[in-house]
Amino acid sequence: MSSTSSGSAVHGDVTASPFTSAVHGKVPEGVDPITPNVARMYDYLLGGKNHWPADREAAEQLLKVAPWGREAARSNRVFLGRAVEAVTADGVRLFIDIGSGLPTQDNVHEVAQRVQPGASVVYVDIDPVVHVHARPILTGNDSTRVVQADVRDIDAIPDHPDVRKLIDFEQPIAVVMGALLHLLTDADDPADILDTLQEALPPGSALIFSYACTDDLEEGTIKEATSVYSGAAATMTARSSAGFRRLVGDEWTWREPGLVPVRGGRLDLDDKALLPDMAANFFGGVALPRRYQQREAA
Repeated sequence: MSSTSSGSAVHGDVTASPFTSAVHGKVPEGVDPITPNVARMYDYLLGGKNHWPADREAAEQLLKVAPWGREAARSNRVFLGRAVEAVTADGVRLFIDIGSGLPTQDNVHEVAQRVQPGASVVYVDIDPVVHVHARPILTGNDSTRVVQADVRDIDAIPDHPDVRKLIDFEQPIAVVMGALLHLLTDADDPADILDTLQEALPPGSALIFSYACTDDLEEGTIKEATSVYSGAAATMTARSSAGFRRLVGDEWTWREPGLVPVRGGRLDLDDKALLPDMAANFFGGVALPRRYQQREAA
């Protein structure tokens, strides 16, 4: 799940994991252990336990192309957690984490509810294994739910009954899209998805982004990395930070310091201490619907 972790992800006793059952010939319903899965690959990069051989092999291929991949994944998680802390401190109490991925340390609900115990969080992911693993973790937490839905059907998410149980669309909402949009092709029309979101969000809302960009990467590296994902359950679409800004369009403004490279989880252009040799391939920021900013200015 979109979250922060400066070290390896901790998922508890591996014997409790649905992935362990695959060793004994049991695979959770709806789960494909043969095709590399981007959520499980990401979990492997974070040091988690929720992956199968196909996922590990694909992730290792990616690390051959981008040896800084583990550090980039961890810094991205740290950034997302700090962004959640910041918007919660600003007064946001409602969160929808789209493309949440597998549970790790300091999930969005844990971060938000530390700052504001009354915060409510809905996790949204198309991957059935996310639901298999998340539901036991969320048992007993009445302010958190997990919903199986596809970001490409963005209109259906606000109307989902489990979303409506926790999220009041008359109150400020933070939507988290961590390391998600680069997994959408141009045919998926991510710009339209963002336009739909900004129309649905009430005043005071925010969109927390992180995105894998191609800035400073050689063309050969980009081709090899996208090739790894071509064999996975979701492909990667190569875009630069400038291309991502065009995708976001003019309907959003950026909270300071804007869309910037994420290193060490800090929004600081000059902070290269944690990852001195890493290309600035993850960018992050907090976006605000422009129409509300214009009304406030008026």
